[in-house]
Amino acid sequence: RERWAERASPACEREAARAACAEAAACLPFELTRAQRRVIDEICVDMASERPMHRLLQGDVGAGKTAVAFAAAAAAMSRGLQVAMMAPTEILAEQHHAVLAPWCQALGKRCALLTASTPRAARETLLALADAGEIHMLVGTHALLAERVQLPSLGLCIIDEQHRFGVLQRARLRERAGVGLMPHLLVMTATPIPRTMALTVYGDLDLSLLDELPPGRIPAETALFSAARLEGGSRPFQMARARLDAGEQVFVVAPLVQASEALAGVADAESSVARLRAAFSSARVGLVHGRLASHEREAVLGAFRQRELDVLVATTVIEVGLDVPGATVMVVESAERFGLAQLHQLRGRVGRRAGARPLCLLLSGEADVEQSRLEVLTRSSDGFVIAEADLAHRGPGELFGTRQSGVPRLRFADLERHIALLAEAQRAARDLLASDPRLERPEHQQARLAMERRFGEQPLPGAEAG
Repeated sequence: RERWAERASPACEREAARAACAEAAACLPFELTRAQRRVIDEICVDMASERPMHRLLQGDVGAGKTAVAFAAAAAAMSRGLQVAMMAPTEILAEQHHAVLAPWCQALGKRCALLTASTPRAARETLLALADAGEIHMLVGTHALLAERVQLPSLGLCIIDEQHRFGVLQRARLRERAGVGLMPHLLVMTATPIPRTMALTVYGDLDLSLLDELPPGRIPAETALFSAARLEGGSRPFQMARARLDAGEQVFVVAPLVQASEALAGVADAESSVARLRAAFSSARVGLVHGRLASHEREAVLGAFRQRELDVLVATTVIEVGLDVPGATVMVVESAERFGLAQLHQLRGRVGRRAGARPLCLLLSGEADVEQSRLEVLTRSSDGFVIAEADLAHRGPGELFGTRQSGVPRLRFADLERHIALLAEAQRAARDLLASDPRLERPEHQQARLAMERRFGEQPLPGAEAG
């Protein structure tokens, strides 16, 4: 962080940034929550400094991170800076663009979309406009990382669902800027991170928390069924049928696209579609998964949004970002095949309009050990409680570096029991760097040698990568 802070960032005068954020809020079709206003003010303070902003925005599903990101973008664009927003999937990038483009237009700014599916002629035009500064906000997927993408006035990078990107990919986004200034960085996640994890993985980032849902949003009622399937006569089928009869829409998620001999008994989307079309004889049932071409996938999702479909069978391609106001029921088959945080994300796809009564049905085919793990979701709708349970069950992965799964290289510390020690270590590291940023004093040579032995000359991905 200290190395990256040596390059100045474009400062946005604090009151001007706040005025731009207020103007952005006036473009929104809803009122901001107190939590959103608090976080936006924290971002305005950051962006008023010439030190690069390194902020992690945590918010549970449906807490309104996109509106906060738009306010931050408005502050940057008001100073003549460009904004890049990167999402992990085309579906999520397309939805962000669909939401943000009209808001940007209301501010007199131009928002464009760049993905791997952007036609070649349109891509060439878009790249030329971006390089000329005519695109004020560019939303996209990994396509933003291509060398030919240049945003010479890039002042703010926003990374959504940051854990879905590789560490070095996140760092490369900032390199789309011209020579000189270092863009501010805002990374967002809807997967709440336990405080123990935040202290270690993101100890060099400033943390903002959206801990308040918009008015009218009701947490999903969650029920767990053992050895159950969504088929005629079953209790889950009757519950879903009642919602369909009331004119509501239903998601059905399976872990596999096709049946697998190696995973006998695990639900797959293609078999579920055939079964549900027979069971829900009067319902219109669609199918979407990652193997479909992007235009086919978008056509199915568009039909579901427009209520031309009643039931959408899907894989986890719909896990993040998808917003279908009419959908109130999420059915997850073979739920034991998913992590708790992933299931929490999935149930966040339903009940996204005020007054809706969201329902999540988890159908498990596994034994009692899986039942006890999944029961956490029936007891809590707090993403942080669920994240703690997921941490205890799966382990935290590597906390520093480019590998993001597996066992961390912590030789002594226990993430669950040593939170006070971790906090003290973070304070000590900050104090050490404040007094001797390059560890040049004689008394700090042992610390320098330990760092060199452990990491060698490899780059140390930290706040610059989110």
